[in-house]
Amino acid sequence: LSLGMERVAVVDYDVHHGNGTQWIFYEDPRVLYVSTHQYPFYPGTGAADETGSGAGRGFTVNVPLEAGTTDAEYARVYDTRVLPALEAFKPEALLVSAGYDAHVQDPLAGMRMTTEGYAYLVKRLDAAAAEWCQGRLALITEGGYHAGALRACLEATIDVIS
Repeated sequence: LSLGMERVAVVDYDVHHGNGTQWIFYEDPRVLYVSTHQYPFYPGTGAADETGSGAGRGFTVNVPLEAGTTDAEYARVYDTRVLPALEAFKPEALLVSAGYDAHVQDPLAGMRMTTEGYAYLVKRLDAAAAEWCQGRLALITEGGYHAGALRACLEATIDVIS
């Protein structure tokens, strides 16, 4: 926003809800925050009814997912909830909180994402950035606690965006 942009989107696919990111922008209509996360799970925030407040009402989109959610369900959620929210908002830049701890091999949580499922999400977000943000896309690595799965997901992500 300090670079003259009026609308920035943050998409968070870490297994944990990004409560800190949400609260920083909770009242700010210039930032769309969209989170898919295991729920209920630590930190206990990210309910669907947490949508922002004041001028920021409607600019927080939480999509809580049950433990065991698979690639197919993530793809459906991205196609029906996340990408339509981005399209309506038309961000000028897209930031991704790229947590790979929903991977089926990750010991921390109970999700069933695969490396291919993550690659699909990155492809869709990369295409969204190309369409609405002049390609302005930044991915910031967050969680991932199985070294092999994390490595595979990072390699797949780099393959998609390079």
